[in-house]
Amino acid sequence: MLTLSGVDSFYGRSHILHDLSLQADTGKILAVLGRNGVGKTTLLKTIMGLTDRARGLLTLDGRDISGALTYERARAGIGYVPQGRQIIPDFSVRENILMGGFAANGSGRRIPEIVPELFPYLTDNLERPGGLLSGGQQQQLAIARALAAQPKILLMDEPTEGIQPNIVKQIEESIVRLNQDLGLTIVVVEQNVSFARVASHSFAMMENGRCVAAGPIDALSDEVVAEYMTI
Repeated sequence: MLTLSGVDSFYGRSHILHDLSLQADTGKILAVLGRNGVGKTTLLKTIMGLTDRARGLLTLDGRDISGALTYERARAGIGYVPQGRQIIPDFSVRENILMGGFAANGSGRRIPEIVPELFPYLTDNLERPGGLLSGGQQQQLAIARALAAQPKILLMDEPTEGIQPNIVKQIEESIVRLNQDLGLTIVVVEQNVSFARVASHSFAMMENGRCVAAGPIDALSDEVVAEYMTI
């Protein structure tokens, strides 16, 4: 579904990603792991075309999108749940979700059918301002907004970071359901190794802007985790 080959990415003169190659298989979950500051967020932003400059080959479903603009990548089928959620606080829950529909092809803006099943609180509070939701509820809203774009692949940047424990489990279960029930390909930046091992099909370990280990999730050994994630 998504392939990066020899990708370099920059913020100004800062060279963040170095000759990075990885692959997210269709209908599978890829966990991107590593310590803070190794380039995981930059990887997702590079896929979305949100860094200052990038080079290398990026293909989506066999199509070269290396030179595509951000909105073109969204229209091509890449959904994005950014770190920090970035919902619009003065917009209602409904408006925040429907905003994601501007990137959808075909049927226009609508609330995805699976949202009430995954996040009933949202559909029970559609007119509530997004800024009044808790951190966990805002994360649910960010996921629902991304789903409104009808993506083929969903990029998620630490979706359970800083979220109250009672909602963490719900979000983790929603990621699995989106993959299993909708067949969504998912790339998730994650610090929770236990969840990555349970939910993911493959992994990519990053260090200093490079992919230093990758493979099926069974190959994510304690030794690899200790070497690249222990502080």
